[in-house]
Amino acid sequence: MSKHIELHNLIHESCKELDFSGVVLVKQGTEILSESSHDYANRSDRLPNTPGTRFGIASGSKLFTSIGIGQLVEKGVLSFDTRLKDCLDIDFPHFDERVTIHHLLTHTSGIPDYFDEEVMSDFEELWKERPVYHMRSLKDFLPFFQSSQMKFTPGDRFHYNNAGFILLGLIIEQQTRQSFTDYIESEIFQKAGMESSGYFSLDCLPFNTAVGYIEEENSWRTNLYSIPVKGGADGGAFITASDMINLWEALFSYKLVNEETTGKLLTPHIHVNGEVHYGYGIWMNQRNEEIYKYHVMGYDPGVSFRSSHYPGLDLKLSIPSNRESGPFEVTKSIEGYFESIKTDSIILQ
Repeated sequence: MSKHIELHNLIHESCKELDFSGVVLVKQGTEILSESSHDYANRSDRLPNTPGTRFGIASGSKLFTSIGIGQLVEKGVLSFDTRLKDCLDIDFPHFDERVTIHHLLTHTSGIPDYFDEEVMSDFEELWKERPVYHMRSLKDFLPFFQSSQMKFTPGDRFHYNNAGFILLGLIIEQQTRQSFTDYIESEIFQKAGMESSGYFSLDCLPFNTAVGYIEEENSWRTNLYSIPVKGGADGGAFITASDMINLWEALFSYKLVNEETTGKLLTPHIHVNGEVHYGYGIWMNQRNEEIYKYHVMGYDPGVSFRSSHYPGLDLKLSIPSNRESGPFEVTKSIEGYFESIKTDSIILQ
């Protein structure tokens, strides 16, 4: 049996076992090893997912924000050490004046979050006071955290923080005089050949876009009333699986930012735990001081996403889903396959 067929069968069995809904794309070098679509983009009308279906990717979008900041650093508009107070004309009465762009990019700023996973577990609870359909711009998030107290001293530790990326998006808006989404679509998506990707409103989705589904007892409901109506700097872009592969290729060939800036984005700035480190908007796994995996992920009600790049194998995975789980498990199955054949003697975990 050819290795392509073996891999494809493994993915098919894994997706069947998981009742996976989405797309799985595996590319090595210039060759697509496997591409498959599963379940429905629209369950009501029984419209199937296809390779060209667009999916929400939640926090998988943070890398786009980081690249946007990197572009402004290259132009000399900012540096990664620029203080928040020196590049954003919004008052935060209780924020530490030492907070920098580096702190925001690495989740080490200590600023309060609008959704703090240490004290909240249900993302939908946020919208009881402020209806989710009002959340259409970055400034709409400010009332959730603008006047709150710091959680810790800047640089003290890693604590995942969505509000920090909201601020990075506001910095991009102030410095470019464009809306955040217009800037990212023109300066990143277009330059990376991500022709089908964008920031779309949930109440006005374009054709061939998957609806996100939340599982309930013996039924499903859509995520229309569960997440902000339009995504932004902390998450919520829509992409196709192949567009995400294009993003990896454009990033690593320095089409979006130059080699020096790309190196800064991809530096393991913060140790998170075990082999896991964090750069600027991107996770990475490191062993023996070698990075063997770069990856982004996203989870929202009705959304789950994983995309990875393994430099030693020249291997890229893109696995978006319009349900709340599946991509992580499919990723592990694919990694297990490459471990079993010991390609280039690299063992993945």
